[in-house]
Amino acid sequence: MQGNRLTAACAAVLLGCAVEPVAHATDGYFQPGYSVRSVGMGGVGIALPQDALAAATNPAGMALLGDRIDVGLTLFRPVRGATINGTAFSANHQSLFTIPEFGINYLPRPDLSLGVSVYGNGGMNTSYGSSIGSSVGGRLFQAGAGVDLQQMFIAPSVAWRVTPTQTLGLAVDLVHQTFRANGLGNFQGYSVNGQGFGNPGHDGSDGIGVRLGWIARLGSALSVGATYQPRIHMGSLGAYSGLFAGGGNLDIPANYGIGLAWQEGAWSLGADVERIEYSGVPSVGNSIAELNSGHLFGSAEGPGFGWSNVTVVKLGAQYRVDPRLLLRAGYNHATNPVSGSQVVLNTLAPGIVQDHLSVGLSYALSRRWEISGDYVHAFSNSVSGSMRSFGVQSETLSMYQDSLGVGLSYRY
Repeated sequence: MQGNRLTAACAAVLLGCAVEPVAHATDGYFQPGYSVRSVGMGGVGIALPQDALAAATNPAGMALLGDRIDVGLTLFRPVRGATINGTAFSANHQSLFTIPEFGINYLPRPDLSLGVSVYGNGGMNTSYGSSIGSSVGGRLFQAGAGVDLQQMFIAPSVAWRVTPTQTLGLAVDLVHQTFRANGLGNFQGYSVNGQGFGNPGHDGSDGIGVRLGWIARLGSALSVGATYQPRIHMGSLGAYSGLFAGGGNLDIPANYGIGLAWQEGAWSLGADVERIEYSGVPSVGNSIAELNSGHLFGSAEGPGFGWSNVTVVKLGAQYRVDPRLLLRAGYNHATNPVSGSQVVLNTLAPGIVQDHLSVGLSYALSRRWEISGDYVHAFSNSVSGSMRSFGVQSETLSMYQDSLGVGLSYRY
């Protein structure tokens, strides 16, 4: 029996490694949650683990789960656009994306878990087709402007229930990212290396990081959790050494959070507060105004997307209707990383939605098998600004999103 469990777990890991998530997330470029079950509750999970994707949020939660495999797929539809000098442009040349997820958890003894979670971050995937270049003219983006960022995390984890009420967890984040940019040729004159600025196709880099977690039960119904992931230093994207600050560096920002969970009878309630330090990564956080100080794209202090740090509040509720059926709902609010002074470069990366409502459910098909689903709507948000030095008298970015996910769980 144990051999069959390990075989199934290894097969799921290999499948997860073979498929690179195409994630286009909404708390900046982080996902609002990292499993179908979590997203249905607004993304909560720091103190309320629900499946073998828990290590993506708080690895300590893996010790509070049984032996299980979780697989999911989400269809994601962002609707993005920009109005520049009175002319509207759509970034939805490609408008439907898929986000896969995988998780495996195994308890060799009741107080110890070993697991692997495979998930993605990303976003900023835009394609303006051919119209934006000819309509805006030679001062801004060329025809076909757009970017594509994908980040895949493979996170082996270990979690230990130190006492009956205290759990610690550690996940090692093995990260591969790819990036592509098109239509930026008109900015090459502002780069230390115009040949490493745009249109070379996808380039990739790798990095290794960690995520730490803790969960404590404070009583029969209340739990508290905390998680921290330091900044992950990624290898250089050499093909974009003239675009990203520091000669092609695109690191993953530090993030941390705290959460509460209350579980009593048929009800489970969760609340998380998360902080994402986008400004700590120069290629993401540096302002376009660095050009005014003589710092060119690709230099150590070169311009970036000008994103500020983000605070995310997640609230979720779950109700067990009967032994087979669970219903979920949630709300997720993120502060906006993009200010009006940064709209021009963020035409390519309008990660500006703030408010998400979600619903979800799980239904037990048998003692071992369960199917889950979620639906999320991110409400429309817009940001306006200008940059007259680049011929932009006025610009408004806008975005809203919808996603639909389905997941399958197996307890072995």
